[in-house]
Amino acid sequence: MTLAEPDLAQRLAAADRALASGSLVQARNILEEAARFDPPVMPFWQRLATVRKMAGAPLLAIEAIDRALALSPLDFVNLLMRAHLLDSAGHPDAGEAYGRALAQPRPHPLPPMLVQTIMRAEALWAEHQHSMQRRLGAAVEASGADLTPTERRRAERFATNIARTTRTYHSEATHFAYPGLREAEFHDRAGFSWADELESLTATIRAEMDRVANAPDASLVPYVKYHDSEPLAQWRELNHNRDWTAIHLIERGTNVAANAAHCPETMAFLARMDQPVIPGCGANAMFSLLAPHTHIPPHVGVANFRLLCHLPLIVPKRCWFRVGAETRDFAEGQSWVFDDTIEHEAKNETDRLRVILIFDLWHPDLSPAERSAIQAAVSAAAFPVGAL
Repeated sequence: MTLAEPDLAQRLAAADRALASGSLVQARNILEEAARFDPPVMPFWQRLATVRKMAGAPLLAIEAIDRALALSPLDFVNLLMRAHLLDSAGHPDAGEAYGRALAQPRPHPLPPMLVQTIMRAEALWAEHQHSMQRRLGAAVEASGADLTPTERRRAERFATNIARTTRTYHSEATHFAYPGLREAEFHDRAGFSWADELESLTATIRAEMDRVANAPDASLVPYVKYHDSEPLAQWRELNHNRDWTAIHLIERGTNVAANAAHCPETMAFLARMDQPVIPGCGANAMFSLLAPHTHIPPHVGVANFRLLCHLPLIVPKRCWFRVGAETRDFAEGQSWVFDDTIEHEAKNETDRLRVILIFDLWHPDLSPAERSAIQAAVSAAAFPVGAL
């Protein structure tokens, strides 16, 4: 047996009148009677859940809101109400329920009555996440697993992914995505035997950077140089902007003689690196200069067959770099290798200039034959002029 829509509307109106007159019992009786017909109308079950909560029956209210969610599983308001009901009942699943609600799009404009509930939801969800992260970390420790430092970092990231304080990021190359390559935000230092040598040259490389930066014949250009006709979604603010500039030593496979002449030790080191040599594309090496209070917005690079190395040379405090879910502070003379096709960003929050050496490398998973195939394909594709 079903309840006709006009009849249901009349009962809802009668329940509202009863509530307005202060008769909660009468309002609930009206709605409970209508519930026997199991109307497939989401607002009815929302109303019944509200009345049951007002009447001090939170578990029955959860049953009603579950019926509403069966009709619209991703409704933000219903998910938030369910979490709030669990919270009111002291249920241990409240934190997780708040997380499910907060993952959904919110109504716009946001009803003022939800503001306080959302603030509590965000606080309890964060508390739940960190509690889970601690519990998972303790479980790994208690297991006695003999993890290497690299394995431990992965296990810790596994825990934060489960707790959803981090998420999985993937390579999103804008132009050249070679399949099957290992995805890592920051690559393990142990895979690059030359890292110690590079860092030992920090003072020398910095001195050469100072020399070329002050040379009358030095070429200092904006880091981002797209043509006006090219899409600029991720670079609109910094295109042709001298807040982020570069002194190129090698640009798309060609030594920039005016700059390289001032940097013999740096060039000698780069000559020993396993860089992708592709006409019109690579290799690349440069000093990157970021002006005070400049933000490089989240973006991704053009090709996953290469990795990038950073060697910080001048980095005042509060200069940070994020790749995927991991944020690191720059430290002078401490290098890292990362995948720039995974979303990354940087910011100089200081009043001083930030300077780093950047150069590219072949992805270590590629065989010599694959490198040859990539060189041929990318050359034939005609590398886009404005891409980085």
